Amino acid sequence: MNTNSNKNFLESFMKGVFIVASLISIISIILIMIFIFQGGIPFMREYGFVRFVTGQDWQPTSTYPEFGVLPMIWGSIYTTLLSCLLGVPIGVLTAAYLAKSCPPKLYRFFKPALNLMAGIPSIVYGFFALVIIVPFIRNNIGGKGYSILASTILLAIMILPTVIALSESAIRSVPKSYYEGSLALGATHERSIYKVVIPAARSGIFAATVLGIGRAIGETMAVVLVSGGQTRITFDLLKGIRTLTTNVVIEMGYASGQHREALIASAVLLFIFILIINGILFFVKRRSINND
Repeated sequence: MNTNSNKNFLESFMKGVFIVASLISIISIILIMIFIFQGGIPFMREYGFVRFVTGQDWQPTSTYPEFGVLPMIWGSIYTTLLSCLLGVPIGVLTAAYLAKSCPPKLYRFFKPALNLMAGIPSIVYGFFALVIIVPFIRNNIGGKGYSILASTILLAIMILPTVIALSESAIRSVPKSYYEGSLALGATHERSIYKVVIPAARSGIFAATVLGIGRAIGETMAVVLVSGGQTRITFDLLKGIRTLTTNVVIEMGYASGQHREALIASAVLLFIFILIINGILFFVKRRSINND
């Protein structure tokens, strides 16, 4: 009798702990949203949302200040897309190798190494890019090294652990009968993986890609070291650029008044981008569940 009552008490207690933890997470997100939107929305109304988003001049300290963030929006989107075009295929192919082809001895080494990559602070990645990638670009490709290309390579490396881990889980979740049936029909090992298994895991791989995009677009400290920090709209990979996140971290230390409000409004835009990305992920997951 005492055993059952103790068990029921423990279950009720842990249920309460889980509820409290969930409420803390939800309340934290709500408080962050309130803080950001309270600081950013009034500025957008006063300055003009269209003028703020489409303006190409960022001159917060001039006599007639301008707060156009289009170059920073372009910088965030451009570097994120390029890093995903570089990092996602590498991540998916690596995940396929780990899930289907990697020998157990190598897997015991590769898997912890990839997990370690996920735990490395972003500033360490930034320092690596600063002393390795930037000089390499400057000496062998051209430009000053602080460029879109350096940021792209850096972000591609940083999203690899997320893409690989989630893609591997998705590939392993595909029923073995798909792979075995393909082999039985005469397909090779590689063709079975890349024509049958990976397409069957596409919803999970897409989720990994979307989360990789979220990681790339929200990265700050590493990118600020190698991006160059110039507010411009350009396709030239050897030119410097500035993203929304780096814009906030570079100028928030000395900003005040309308300048500070403009930076908070930039955070609002970034928050909206993240909401859109998570909304797409939720929609794709729901659609995949419904199709299954």
